[in-house]
Amino acid sequence: MTETLHINVGGMTCAACQAHVQHALEEVPGVERAAVSLMTNAATVIFDPAAVAPPALLDAIRETGYEAELPTPGQTAFQEQEERERAELAEARGLSIKAVVSLALGAIAMGVSVRFPDDARMNWLLLAVTLFVIAWAGRNIFAGAFTAALHGASGMDTLIALGSGAAALYSIVVTLAPDFFRAHGIATHTYFEAATLIIAFVVTGKALEARAKHQTTGALRALIGLQPLIARVMRDGIESEIPVAQVQCGDLMVVRPGEKLPVDGVVEDGSSFVDESMLTGEPAPAEKRAGSTITGGTVNSTGSFRYRATTLGESSVLARIVALMRQAQASRAPIERLADRISRIFVPTVCGLAALTLAGWLVTHHGIIEAAVAAVAVLIIACPCAMGLAVPTAVMVATGRGARMGLLIKGGEALEKLRRVDTVVLDKTGTVTEGKPRVIEVSLSEDALRLAAAAESRSEHPLARAVVDFARHRGLLLPEAEAFRALAGLGIQARVTGREVLIGNTAFLAQHGVQTSSEGIVVAIDGAFAGWIRVADPIRGTTKAAVEQLKRLGLNPVMLTGDRRQVAETVAAQAGIAQVIAEVLPDGKAAEIRRLQSEGRVVAMAGDGINDAPALAQADVGFAMGSGTDVAMEAGAVTLLRSDLRAVADAVSLSRAAWKIMRQNLAWALGYNVIAIPAAALGFLSPVIASAAMAASSVSVVTNSLRLKRVRI
Repeated sequence: MTETLHINVGGMTCAACQAHVQHALEEVPGVERAAVSLMTNAATVIFDPAAVAPPALLDAIRETGYEAELPTPGQTAFQEQEERERAELAEARGLSIKAVVSLALGAIAMGVSVRFPDDARMNWLLLAVTLFVIAWAGRNIFAGAFTAALHGASGMDTLIALGSGAAALYSIVVTLAPDFFRAHGIATHTYFEAATLIIAFVVTGKALEARAKHQTTGALRALIGLQPLIARVMRDGIESEIPVAQVQCGDLMVVRPGEKLPVDGVVEDGSSFVDESMLTGEPAPAEKRAGSTITGGTVNSTGSFRYRATTLGESSVLARIVALMRQAQASRAPIERLADRISRIFVPTVCGLAALTLAGWLVTHHGIIEAAVAAVAVLIIACPCAMGLAVPTAVMVATGRGARMGLLIKGGEALEKLRRVDTVVLDKTGTVTEGKPRVIEVSLSEDALRLAAAAESRSEHPLARAVVDFARHRGLLLPEAEAFRALAGLGIQARVTGREVLIGNTAFLAQHGVQTSSEGIVVAIDGAFAGWIRVADPIRGTTKAAVEQLKRLGLNPVMLTGDRRQVAETVAAQAGIAQVIAEVLPDGKAAEIRRLQSEGRVVAMAGDGINDAPALAQADVGFAMGSGTDVAMEAGAVTLLRSDLRAVADAVSLSRAAWKIMRQNLAWALGYNVIAIPAAALGFLSPVIASAAMAASSVSVVTNSLRLKRVRI
């Protein structure tokens, strides 16, 4: 039995850092899988608690030179995200201040160097400015490089510290001992302005990157903003306002027009229309009346009503969505493995190339200064950070965009798999259809209908509820059913007022010696045929448009159902679905998915019931309808928060757009380094220009990912 642990990781600055931490965790015995995210500064570890304890996982991270701590005990997903938001904003503000000041000082340093070249007195001023910028704005960079070196690791900080440190150290030596250089015929020119501007541009890039990264979590901030702080409750006949945290299960909540609903619940009395668009993407308000379920964070439109609080805190719908979103955005897409492999050798390789650059310039009879400048430029221009941000930024923006569209995509792997789907299997009841069947015709006597409805009242099947509702609508009083037994996909049997009731399909009744050729739901009382019930379940209003949209994307829609073929083909024809797999028992649905996969198809499955859970798990990508059961929602890789199959097509389109952005980001990150490093080695780029280009590289990757917020789906 495995457990999942979320660990906050501090000190990571680039893909190399991320790769070091991930490798360290994967090497711990008992760890099944680890995912480390540079974007969220967190690690998600799936491990065997019998083989390794959480403290050992924290130690494994700390031994690589990075900080590690568990989330604060008792914190909700809302509180964890709010804490992260505050930390991100504080970091962005701090970096922005450092960027502005260091850029200003760098400009002054450059102006002084140009106006007073090789001036000994001015060199002391520049030395003071440079040391201040390094100690203040660049402190974390040099500290990170030093810590990494102590643990035998390296990262972007290593390259920046080596490059700017070399320029600063050389300039300090020139300032302290100018006569030595003159005696050996070496110009006493200093590079204080280069050291200062390198730090300034890197910090500026980090500030812009931090602000851009903050934008990628906009969807999470919007979700958290849905949670109101105050609730109005009725206790002991007195209406009062209390903090939402003090609401108890069973409290009677009072809601007025225009107010946010504080917690989940069930309407007790009154009616209204509730705007659920922020959760489901559905623009039209949903009607709520007695018995309707309410989701916390949605907005009441017109009427007033009262409802009973049910799920609170971490169990609420909104809290679960926030938690799943956080997990999804911290997950990793398979394409990141390429960046990981490169990152592990990136920094040592760049250091080696810088050494070769230095040697190459010296061998070709250039001066030590020219050689050192070229080597420093190589160190500075290299950017492992862009590779580390290439995929996770796209995952974060795409999952956030999905949440705004009513799509809860559970991670980078699901997002990446979606683009390859070519076959979409749709469950019939509750997915293609409304899942609210209605009785349209009966041949039963009133007494037989009363007995049949009493037996069906023990069943959770939608058809059973339709029969019960029909009988109650006709004013029949239903007695208690005993000895109830349900056989999935066949029918039910029960004893009602001492009489044996069988309800199901013709095959089920034939097993019990009742022969009939009637269609629909067949009923037998005390072993004799009593009549039939015909039930219709209309297709959803958006199903036909959804099927057409899937076809336009090149996908093959298939309907999978346990219903009789004739009924299934009728429904499929109404929806525009050509391929139908009918008369499949619940335990056979997963087998049908495997059969399609054995034909080389990449299969997505959409369903909403407990009996769909195995098939959802078997599919390459499972779509669980948000109106369905919790089991189905957990089994699906994507949860559709709106009951609209067009969301399946939207998810595929979003995945394809995200994949395109991921590839662009990786191509840019890799191509940038392939072009920029040789250019720096050949002397075409100064260290200052190199630092500006390196900073721009990271920012460009994040900015490109943010295009997913606006890309047409």
